[in-house]
Amino acid sequence: MNGVADPPSGAGAGEIAESLRWGEERLRLVVESTPNAIVMIGNSGLIEMVNIQTERLFGYQRHELLGQPVEILVPERYRARHPALRASFCSDPRTRPMGGGRDLYGLRKDGTEFPVEIGLNPIETKDGTMVLSAIVDISERKRLEERFRQVVESTPNAIVMINPGGRIEMVNVQAERLFGYHRQELLGQPIEILVPERFRAGHPALRTSFFDAPKSRPMGAGRDLYGLRKDGTEVPVEIGLNPIETADGTMVLSAIVDISDRKQKEERIESALREKNILLGEIHHRVKNNLQVIDSLLDLQSARISDPTVLAMLRDSQNRVRSMALIHQTLYQSSNFAEVDFSQFLDTLVPVLISSYGVDSGRIGMRLDASAVLLPIDSAIPCGLVVNELMSNALKHAFPDGRQGEISLHLAEDEGAVLLSFVDDGVGIPADLDLDNPSTLGLQLIPLLADQLHGTLEIQRANPTRFVLRFPKNRQGER
Repeated sequence: MNGVADPPSGAGAGEIAESLRWGEERLRLVVESTPNAIVMIGNSGLIEMVNIQTERLFGYQRHELLGQPVEILVPERYRARHPALRASFCSDPRTRPMGGGRDLYGLRKDGTEFPVEIGLNPIETKDGTMVLSAIVDISERKRLEERFRQVVESTPNAIVMINPGGRIEMVNVQAERLFGYHRQELLGQPIEILVPERFRAGHPALRTSFFDAPKSRPMGAGRDLYGLRKDGTEVPVEIGLNPIETADGTMVLSAIVDISDRKQKEERIESALREKNILLGEIHHRVKNNLQVIDSLLDLQSARISDPTVLAMLRDSQNRVRSMALIHQTLYQSSNFAEVDFSQFLDTLVPVLISSYGVDSGRIGMRLDASAVLLPIDSAIPCGLVVNELMSNALKHAFPDGRQGEISLHLAEDEGAVLLSFVDDGVGIPADLDLDNPSTLGLQLIPLLADQLHGTLEIQRANPTRFVLRFPKNRQGER
């Protein structure tokens, strides 16, 4: 009985008595050594047995408890109902926890109370069915739970905990405020009560997916999330998901942040940016149109002039104006008004210049090697004018008397700097031309524009003629 082996058959009365005494001693040792308080109660509700842990837990000595009604260990406010509960157990004795779903408390000799968990086990004895109660002090657990509750309640975010079935197990005061429900209206409800109607059909599958691989992560990364208030209004939210292990299995703790204010600010910023982009686009469009008007005026003026020197000067001025107009046109057609796609600009400028000077493409070849380089407009304009001057000079002077050759233009970005290389295999720069004090406007402009770019300029006069301009992509400290 009770896990004690039956004595061997044929044993004498003394041996049987000794075996029973040994069995009872083993049972006593087991009961005394268990870490929980053990109380055995008879049908009359009187305490029949306790162990040392019971003495320590309740503050009584053993002889003060034996023969006393078990209600001596029950707080006063519960005593009236306790005999009925005890009788209910005796009418259907089976192993189970006591007071499922209720908070239970024990009463010490000094009158203090403490939270407990109690397991009830019926046990058959020669005096009938007894109830063996295993009592655990859960004060520390309750303290931790209270600390957790205080943390959850004091957090500035809404907190909602749900079980694997998608039912709400816990909310905090911020969740009540955010969604407009009282706590009792949410507990036990499916979490979809807080999800807008248009998202509900897909939500259970997403929830199941999280429970299949629970880990801390934001919910719906890359998607706009919305919560549904009790009054039917929606609120934009961000949600962090955290798995949490409990006695009832894995739960999901959701931290929910109302981002309405942030969304409104983002929308205002986006609206302001759209207005700014429209304004910048209009400015670049008008600047381009005004430059085209100047180009047209110069063209009209050219029709009235027969002096070839003056005509050449007007044409050079037209090309400079067209170069600046092309930069503004490139910006106007771009979605980024902060920077010019300079390779795209060169693709347009080079054919315009070749056409302007009436160059035979079969006589002078053009090789353009331009990487994708984005330049701010205050760098793009002077750099564009440098290219304009280099191309114009080469097309006018490098290949006289039908000479054949090639012009090569290379553009690249190198460690935060822009490298522009212009090479032609023409006749070269005359030896008697003073590059420090050139007589032509084009050669005067090139070093001035290089200085404006805070760049360095290297010049090789001939075999081949080479101009290498290197300048920082972003000029820090300028206003």
